[in-house]
Amino acid sequence: MKDVDGIDMEILSFLKEDARVPYTKIAKEIGLSEAAVRKRVERMRSEGIIKKFTVEIETSERVQALILISVQPAHPNPQVAEAVRTIRGIDQVFEVAGDVDVIAVASGRNIQEINRHIDDIRKVEGVAKTSSMIVLRSWV
Repeated sequence: MKDVDGIDMEILSFLKEDARVPYTKIAKEIGLSEAAVRKRVERMRSEGIIKKFTVEIETSERVQALILISVQPAHPNPQVAEAVRTIRGIDQVFEVAGDVDVIAVASGRNIQEINRHIDDIRKVEGVAKTSSMIVLRSWV
């Protein structure tokens, strides 16, 4: 991780749990002023440590899939991962070591929507093959 100290890590821990937690609450818990917390968060955003604040949605109708992607050797993994990341419905993308090169987490309203996401990934230049797993249950 870039330049973060123990206080930054405490702030990040609060924000990871609830990105909407008031800075005043964080400040009270860790013994800083609200302004100091706000400045640290702004610094971490400008330095790219905090990339985005997001909403995690959970509905009974939501379907998620892990899509394992093998990249053709002639194509750089970061380039393929970045292209996959831009596909609508892709929630997260990871470059990994092991039998596959990239793992994408996709979500949709139904299996047909997940299939469209997989088809879109297969159209990305450099994708050699995909293998998918439907998420049955999550403990996040």
